[in-house]
This record gives sequence, structure tokens and C-alpha cells, in this order.
Amino acid sequence: MNAHPGSPAVPVPEQPSLAHRVTPGPQLLESAAGTLRMLAEPTRLNLLWQLAEGPKSVTELTAAAGVPRTVASQHLAKLRLSGLVDTRKDGRHVIYSLHDGHLVRLIRETINHADHRITGEPTHG
Repeated sequence: MNAHPGSPAVPVPEQPSLAHRVTPGPQLLESAAGTLRMLAEPTRLNLLWQLAEGPKSVTELTAAAGVPRTVASQHLAKLRLSGLVDTRKDGRHVIYSLHDGHLVRLIRETINHADHRITGEPTHG
């Protein structure tokens, strides 16, 4: 097992897990709350929803989210600075993607949860 940098007492398995036991402390709770704050804005959540389907350029995200390019770019900059999205260059285009699979699942579950609340679809156990 490896250890998180700066946290030698916390072992990290060789293979990443989808979910694992954690004991939420102040630092972990603040980090989680920061992620949720980034998701708590409808345009950002829509952009993240689009990225949950796969990497996209600003042009693709602007069209899919139905927002002006400047609005999409401002939100994407916040998401990048918060560490939720990654970027790579593809010629003259910047391609955005979600940072990890936990975010994909979190965004999909958030949207599905809202769908259940709005449509009355029965909840899952």
C-alpha cells in the first residue's frame, strides 16, 4: 500500500476503489462541501452533466448546454480551478473532461435523484 502525500498514516490501496470506508474529519468535509458548492449552480451542473458523457470542447459544451460561450468559459474556468475538470490541448481546441469517475457517478446520481423528486419515480433502496 502507498500513502497519500502529506498523510503517511492513511494507506492507499494499489488499485483504486469505487467506494471505501472513510471517517469524515474537518478537512475531508470541507473538501466535499467545496465540490458540492461547485455543483450547486445550474449552468455548472449542466456542463458537468455534459462532461459525464465524455470529453468535449468549449464549442461542444456551449451548444449542448445552450449558454453563450463566455458564460460556459467562465464556469469551466471555475471548475478547472476547483480541480473538478481537467483540460488538454487538441490542436487549437481545449478539451475538457471530468477529473475522475467519482465525479461522473456523483453528477449522474444528483441528476437522477432530482428526476425522481420531480417525476415521482419510486426511490431506490
